[in-house]
Amino acid sequence: MSIHSEEFYSVLASQNKASAVQEILKLLQKPEIISLAGGLPDPATFPVEEIREIVNHLLITNSAQALQYSATQGLPGLRQSILNYLSPEGIKGELENIIISSGSQQGLDLVGKLFLDPGDVAIVELPSYLAALDAFCSYGGKLIGISMDEDGMRIDHLQEKLTQLKDENKKVKFIYTISNFQNPAGVTLSLPRRQKILEIAKRFNLFIIEDNPYEKLRFEGTSLPSIYSLDHEGRVISLGTFSKILCPGLRLAWMLGNKEVIYKFSLLKQATDLCTNILSQLIAYKYFQLGKFDENIQSNIDIYRQKRDVMLAALAEYFPPEVRWTKPQGGFFVMATLPEYIDTQEMLIDAVKEKVAYVPGSPFFADGQGKNTMRLSFCYPSQEDIKEGIKRIGKVIKKKIRG
Repeated sequence: MSIHSEEFYSVLASQNKASAVQEILKLLQKPEIISLAGGLPDPATFPVEEIREIVNHLLITNSAQALQYSATQGLPGLRQSILNYLSPEGIKGELENIIISSGSQQGLDLVGKLFLDPGDVAIVELPSYLAALDAFCSYGGKLIGISMDEDGMRIDHLQEKLTQLKDENKKVKFIYTISNFQNPAGVTLSLPRRQKILEIAKRFNLFIIEDNPYEKLRFEGTSLPSIYSLDHEGRVISLGTFSKILCPGLRLAWMLGNKEVIYKFSLLKQATDLCTNILSQLIAYKYFQLGKFDENIQSNIDIYRQKRDVMLAALAEYFPPEVRWTKPQGGFFVMATLPEYIDTQEMLIDAVKEKVAYVPGSPFFADGQGKNTMRLSFCYPSQEDIKEGIKRIGKVIKKKIRG
């Protein structure tokens, strides 16, 4: 008799469902479809030759370390290099303030594992990064969304909701924000709101999880201090990654925080994977030593800025006037908002028939809203495909517009 596996799953595992976006992306592997859906970095930004030389050198001169286990907290030289690299931005800390993770997704999972018991509340943006929502929900977290405008999370709505939750004796653990060029909306949290969120976190005694993968990919405007750099109480945990500034295949990221919480993360990580891939860590460490990070990032910015400009121009040319969209100063994404009577999940069927794809917005909204929104990604496709893809989506939308 075949075993009925479902009878053995934990309560939390039984509640987990496949990501809506993951299921959508399975349908979009056909080469004839122009995909503006995935947030994949452009392979043209990968420093292939430098990495090849680094790997060859490591395997010839240091294979014993490069192919071995390593410390859970991560390679000390790499951790110090990250701290040194971030120090001009006001990031101060010691090795005990940083841990290397296997991609930012592991960092988000560790956040959920450390802070959330079933029923605990996490404050998130509306919309927010889908994989973060999945990570927090997997530990039984209850997600409460706060609406955004062009300056990021609405402070008035945040204060009102936290006051309400306090009156209801709800246990709120943290505020999660993507502070720069947010995924999926593309907006950036303004400096006054960064300062105000810190004040609110202090008043309500909360942690702040600052997810910051796109900070270095600013195309225009003035860089803003991270919430982490403004914090003097150890209540901000910052997540950074090499996926957007080096290459995602290394699965390499970092978490910054007070020493106590970083130590707790190391204990949880040890039980998860023992350590992060040491070969990837050595590659990043040696790349720091080459002194080419700023040069490579500037090259990436030039590539992505041109693609962003092509997308914004195409949106203005091909989308009907009933549609509005964000205008990001950096990052990978634009979010478009259609008339409320259009469901972008249903409309995706028509878009695929036109051989183009996007990500419907609803899965990014913790409260189930956003059915009339879509995320458009300009990072991976060519400029020609961006323009043609927007043209095709515009054609589909125009057929849905009521006269």
